[in-house]
Amino acid sequence: MRVEYIKGDATAPTAAGNKIIVHVCNDIGAWGKGFVMAISKKWKEPAKQYKAWYKSQDGFELGEVQFVQVEDDTWIANMIGQHKIYRDEQGNPPIRYEAIRSALEKVADHALQHDASVHMPRIGCGLAGGTWDKIEPLLKECMVSKGVQVTVYDF
Repeated sequence: MRVEYIKGDATAPTAAGNKIIVHVCNDIGAWGKGFVMAISKKWKEPAKQYKAWYKSQDGFELGEVQFVQVEDDTWIANMIGQHKIYRDEQGNPPIRYEAIRSALEKVADHALQHDASVHMPRIGCGLAGGTWDKIEPLLKECMVSKGVQVTVYDF
């Protein structure tokens, strides 16, 4: 098994069966730029639940995941994998790779429990400022090695 790359829209997974759409959220409750806009255009609940989770602060921290079921066979995984939304004073991007790893492990567990495939854009490489050469190995380590089918969509 390997990471599959296709051209398409990650909010419209092509696979049959259960699906989890993964994306990276920040740890300050901000929702409104990047891939979340495509999610919000299709489903209102992920933003609503993410904001409620932030407001409650119940387990809302780097490396955690909120699963929001948006269709009978589809969940959105709100993964908290970036600290704030801008580069820090030293120029470091908001992405936190250890948080991404921790969140991906939780997504893999959810996928295995629900016999689901995982779908995403190139997570963490947009506003979070990450690089794919660091994200792809995490996908292989946390998901592919456990038998979870992962599809990455290039729009």
